[in-house]
Amino acid sequence: MNIFKRKSKQPDYTKLSDSELVILAKDSQEAFGVLYERYVEKIYRYIYYRTGNHQDAEDLTAGVFHRAMAHIQNYTERGVPFQAWLYRIAHNLVANWHRDRGRRKIIPLEEFIGPDIHFDSPDTAAEDKEERGHLMAAIARLPEERQQLLYLKFVSNLSNAEVGEILDRTEGAIKSLYHRTLIALRDDIEMQQTRMGAKGVAATPESLTATKESKGKHG
Repeated sequence: MNIFKRKSKQPDYTKLSDSELVILAKDSQEAFGVLYERYVEKIYRYIYYRTGNHQDAEDLTAGVFHRAMAHIQNYTERGVPFQAWLYRIAHNLVANWHRDRGRRKIIPLEEFIGPDIHFDSPDTAAEDKEERGHLMAAIARLPEERQQLLYLKFVSNLSNAEVGEILDRTEGAIKSLYHRTLIALRDDIEMQQTRMGAKGVAATPESLTATKESKGKHG
């Protein structure tokens, strides 16, 4: 017996980057398992937002990771992070799910953003709540793609390049769409304020931007 022969120490996969884990995951289920744990909740929340059904969201989430594992050997980053690749798989599976069922449902974005939106002129808690309602109502009136854009940027905190990969658009196109979306939200809110004869300024699209910056500072 060779008492001096030691087994090589296994790396702590949880401390590795996505890029490092992807390389190891081509031959290691344990490495893929770390990637799974790292992103399963995010992918589930995204799918639930698109389907509105917990059971279907669970089934589709399992399908995303099953497909990712099956194709991990062929995946190369090429400037697109692994996380964006997972979202793209989820996007395609959900699109097929909707096409097969001929229906479409989106959970209100408010459920995912949470109560910590920062408003431009919060005089009282009651006014904050009213302003938040104006903003969320305006978001609900946006086309599905624009709602999805806001979800990916403000809930999933993805970059324009990553969102573009998911929605099959260029980074420049996403940047332009985002800018037009903020303008559309502002115009919608101002129009509603005019109709109601309200004074002051309701929650603006910048409220979402402030929320994203705040989340970034706190983790």
